[in-house]
Amino acid sequence: MASIYPVILCGGSGTRLWPASRSDQPKQFLKLVGHRSSFQETVLRVKGIAGVAEIVIVTGEAMVGFVVDQTAEIDTPVTILVEPEARDSAPAVAAAAAYVQRHDPDGVVLMLAADHHIAQPEIFQDAAVTAAAAAEAGLIVTFGVQPTVPATGFGYIRPGAALLDGSVREVAAFVEKPDQETAERYLLEGYLWNSGNFAFKAATLIGEFEAFEPSVAEAAKACAAALTLDGGIGRLDADAFAGAKKISLDYAVMERTTKAAVAPAAFAWSDLGAWDAIWEASTRDGEGNAWAGDVDLHKTSGVLVRSTGPYVGVIGVSDIVVVAEPDAVLVCHRKDSQAVKTLVDGLKAKGRSIASRKSLAANATETLVSTDGFAVELRRAAPGAALTLPAATVQILEGGLEMDGGVHAAGAVIPLPAETPARAIGAATLLVTKPR
Repeated sequence: MASIYPVILCGGSGTRLWPASRSDQPKQFLKLVGHRSSFQETVLRVKGIAGVAEIVIVTGEAMVGFVVDQTAEIDTPVTILVEPEARDSAPAVAAAAAYVQRHDPDGVVLMLAADHHIAQPEIFQDAAVTAAAAAEAGLIVTFGVQPTVPATGFGYIRPGAALLDGSVREVAAFVEKPDQETAERYLLEGYLWNSGNFAFKAATLIGEFEAFEPSVAEAAKACAAALTLDGGIGRLDADAFAGAKKISLDYAVMERTTKAAVAPAAFAWSDLGAWDAIWEASTRDGEGNAWAGDVDLHKTSGVLVRSTGPYVGVIGVSDIVVVAEPDAVLVCHRKDSQAVKTLVDGLKAKGRSIASRKSLAANATETLVSTDGFAVELRRAAPGAALTLPAATVQILEGGLEMDGGVHAAGAVIPLPAETPARAIGAATLLVTKPR
């Protein structure tokens, strides 16, 4: 069997997960479900697939630091291809495919988004091997997830006839996000959710780009030819990359090719696209509550509460979302989670920078409370930043700290009897209470 090259696309900022996710701290690098980011979980998921030769990350310059730090946290070497500008998914995928083809003409690419949640990695790995085998036969395979509810936030796939040994099926049609009535009909008719993850031979995809979008193919091949790696990081040539048409992979190839196939996937999947999806993917108590940070809940049910800033107390409510950041608080009904994008669009229209970036800069300190007896500070540290913490009580709200030879994760409360050096693991947010 051909070698497999996972290619993880690491762009976007997750507008619907505001105020936690913004351009300066995108959702794929946040630890929203469990103790690892969705990016880290994606890397670890593909690392365990038999036949993987090299993991390739495609990202923008602003996110390189996140990728380097978070792959170091999970001790996984990767190759990082840096886009000089965002030109939608087709140029990015094509550049990665051209890179793989140049190093391994028979290589199979497993193209994945960095911000998806898959609860059963073993089932995913089996599905990936099946899809890779079909890709080796010349098909471009997408993962079609069995729907659990008539969701209106996903695109769907209508599967057609069985192909090869029946492990995959033709794609009879890709369909856009439906309304509620249509989604209910799709479930009855056996449609699948379009996960937006693919497997294909690098050479096959480049051939389809040559047929349908020659500018994308030529730009990708030029980028691969000119690429040099320094410490595992390669920056795609800006002039060559700019020659590619700005277009998505779906429009460029998937909706035009005759080689599209779908591998039905039995794993539980979410694109973590909004706060209701974060609640669904989170571990919940007996009342259906999920929370993280300095939070107390009383007489609540079905709530998601997350704080990386102030203490949050929630009493006597059901089915709501509360997200508290140092500079912004969101409160909404869980069923209205998709409307967060409308809120953010309104902030952008007003010119509010809070829509896109957090007010507290990396490596900044803000005093929250100061009395004669003590001071409470909110500190934010960039990934890998060296800190000197005072004699104080330190609570880790987000990220982690390495100090005194140990590693402390989010939620830890650490009494420090004396000044202590530390290093931030990921983007760390700390609550520091010190005597005056």
